[in-house]
Amino acid sequence: MSSSWSSRTRTTRVIAGTAAALAVLTACGGSGDSGTSKDSAGPVTLTFWGWAKGSKDVVAAFNASHDDIRVVFEEIPSGTAGGYAKISNAVKAGNAPDLVSIEYSSLPEFVSSGALQDIGDRFTEADRAKLLPQAVELTTLGGRSWAVPFDAAPQAFYYRKDLFAKYGVEVPKTWDAFKSAAEKVKKADAKARIATFFPDDPTTFEAMAWQAGAQWFKAENDTWKIDTTDPATTRVANYWQGLLDADLVHKDASFSPEWTGSLKNGTTIGYLGASWGAGVLKGTLPEQSGKWAVAPMPNWGTPASGMLGGTSFAVTKGSKKKAAAVEFAEWMSTTEAGVKARIASGTSSAFPAATALRPVAKSVFDASYYGGEDIYALFEQSGATIQKNWAWGPSTGTTNTTIKDQFGKIAQGGPTIADAVRAGHDATVAELTKRGLKVEG
Repeated sequence: MSSSWSSRTRTTRVIAGTAAALAVLTACGGSGDSGTSKDSAGPVTLTFWGWAKGSKDVVAAFNASHDDIRVVFEEIPSGTAGGYAKISNAVKAGNAPDLVSIEYSSLPEFVSSGALQDIGDRFTEADRAKLLPQAVELTTLGGRSWAVPFDAAPQAFYYRKDLFAKYGVEVPKTWDAFKSAAEKVKKADAKARIATFFPDDPTTFEAMAWQAGAQWFKAENDTWKIDTTDPATTRVANYWQGLLDADLVHKDASFSPEWTGSLKNGTTIGYLGASWGAGVLKGTLPEQSGKWAVAPMPNWGTPASGMLGGTSFAVTKGSKKKAAAVEFAEWMSTTEAGVKARIASGTSSAFPAATALRPVAKSVFDASYYGGEDIYALFEQSGATIQKNWAWGPSTGTTNTTIKDQFGKIAQGGPTIADAVRAGHDATVAELTKRGLKVEG
């Protein structure tokens, strides 16, 4: 992704407005600044919760190279699979870990609830300058720094190059071409599909809307403007509804046995994911080494990408070890040793927010699974096209839970995708209104 000042300025316009409204939330929920005193002398023991692949290896490498800090790691379910609920409950109960993994999309909600500490006194401007400006801005809310960014997650299309060749299908560059390719795949093999619509995962759809130029959340002064039914989102919803109605894509839950099985037996020959998906496929389907390749996400006529995921590390409200926690988080995100330790596990294809470390990531990741393709060069290209106008709101949990519930009904012939997204809109407006915030939408 470009780190030019022009791109940073465009992104800042979005974040600045969001910060104004978020400032109201943090005032209501508390800034989470407890435990900001200097860490005590001597070795410090930190607790860290996360789920990203390679985390255990990173912690082991850190502990082996540091005498003053020891990290105790607990693997938890991914955020939307119960991890966020576990973190929230632990904060409320007063027994939260010191450091937690939080995706960019969920960070505003944790900040607004007062669950995190402002780390700006430890994570300085010099530290932030090492990282992708857009990632830094996603973690800078209400004028304060709330987390250390770890990675970016531009979209990518993974495909079985052997089966594409067998069926005479060209890799689609546009969404129109993707539909034509989907029709060709189904015609060649009645059981095969080019990709999968994940009814359990609204974040994949949101990345598609982001790519198309949507802007669901916008803050102006003290008012949140919510619009999940804008023309860009409507276009994406109608497009995917058309694919579902024509039975051109599967409808399996993400990373489920059904989805994995369809990849193993070749009835699903493509995966619309993100940069981190390279490690997922490699770890899930080792027997298919050499059969997969990576391409840019199909687009609407101009190269573009959204972000699907992206991780940051945040210090919880009750931690008394902020300095040590930030030091460990920065080691994971901004040092060659930290990035190497994660990717050397073999199942992580992290695309670091620290732009200078991307060559390191590329050198460590074994790309032989993808026939030696320079997948990091592709991620760089895709990252450079991430749309700049997207910002996350303070109630992602409500938005996504509602959309997920409605998406689940689509698989049984229920409401349309557009209906599901509209329900997410209405639930979000109701939730923010209940919190006493000004909302338009």
